Amino acid sequence: MSVSFGLREPKHASWQGGREDTLMKKDNLIALHGRDEPEGDPRSVLDELAREGARVMLQAALEAEVAEYLEQHQMQLDDDGHRLVVRNGHLPERDLVTGVGPVRLKQPRVRDKRDGEKFTSKILPPFLRRAPSVDALIPVLYLKGVSTGDFSEALEAILGPNAAGLSPTNVVRLKEGWKKDYEAWSKRDLSSKKYAYWWADGIYFNVRLDKDRPCMLVLMGALEDGKKELVAILDGHRESKASWLTLLRGLKRQGLSVAPKLAVGDGALGFWAALEEAFPGVAEQRCWVHKTANILDKMPKSVQPDAKKLIHEMYLSETRADARKAFVEFKTRYKAKHPKAVECLTKDEDMLFTFYDFPAEHWLHLRTTNPIESTFATVRHRTRQTKGCGSRLATLTMVFKLAMEAERRWRRLNGHQLIAKVIEGVSFVDGVLNEAAA
Repeated sequence: MSVSFGLREPKHASWQGGREDTLMKKDNLIALHGRDEPEGDPRSVLDELAREGARVMLQAALEAEVAEYLEQHQMQLDDDGHRLVVRNGHLPERDLVTGVGPVRLKQPRVRDKRDGEKFTSKILPPFLRRAPSVDALIPVLYLKGVSTGDFSEALEAILGPNAAGLSPTNVVRLKEGWKKDYEAWSKRDLSSKKYAYWWADGIYFNVRLDKDRPCMLVLMGALEDGKKELVAILDGHRESKASWLTLLRGLKRQGLSVAPKLAVGDGALGFWAALEEAFPGVAEQRCWVHKTANILDKMPKSVQPDAKKLIHEMYLSETRADARKAFVEFKTRYKAKHPKAVECLTKDEDMLFTFYDFPAEHWLHLRTTNPIESTFATVRHRTRQTKGCGSRLATLTMVFKLAMEAERRWRRLNGHQLIAKVIEGVSFVDGVLNEAAA
């Protein structure tokens, strides 16, 4: 019996000392198989049961849809008393590629003799060949490291050997569609949007056809209801002020007029200068993950554990006063022997503790740019796997598509009921609502 996940042994594998050498000479992808199961294999039986169950239910739904349509119009007759809307057999059988594999359906046909009227199934539109879940699967696989040329084999392992319509040519066509999606999305109307918080970061990638590493400028926001969404993505030149200004001014052209109350980002960004110019008055919070890494990088490994504890105490304290005590302790303890580390900490002193002026329920979200970092870890894996995308535009659209897929899974902010008060400008002291100000 083959491996339970349907992985075929690589062609270049050999046996050495009774153990298989799994190193592959050329293949970047283990050949995915999994449908050539021995007769009677329980997984094959389950696959068939799942497909047959899906086929029966879909076929019944199609028949019921047509029956309901006919019933709605059964009283409409022509001059001879004949019904204007009648059954007209079935269309030729066709396969619908679904998450359980190809499902063969026989779609009922309707003859509608009324002028300008035509029956169109909402369940199975005329040119639908893949279920929406499969269309979503394609970009996810691509963005997770499966190259275009390997798609047929990868999808065959997942959907079965008859997964038609998913050739490399169709994948390339889908990628072209992503470009159009990005262009339309980047021009959407933002006039009704109100963001409480922004997270900003620059993500670098390797591009084969460009000598410079492009920097994708990414802006994520939290709306009034606590939901996070992608605000903007732009191909920038490093993390310069000019590039960030282009992005922020673009948001204004799209109708965004209300600035967020707080922005979170790395201290090295040109974002801050651009933000002050485009949306002045936004509170600033430096990312503690970036700050911690930068500080520890300037210290020997022998002292890093104790230093890290003090840094954690700064941003995990219950009050700003306690955080300040840890801050002062760090300076006192390490200034003489590790001045560069202390300088790295103190240069952003005024922007490290801003989160204390916002609801404590939100602190987990406001101390770092992790929402962006975690989202694009997969894209970074993808660009390493293929030694970079072919062009800057391909990188941009790939990042956009991944972000849109990831956006569906971004969780709402803790204590989202308090966001309305944040947008209203109500003050918080050490994370607690200032009743006097309220």
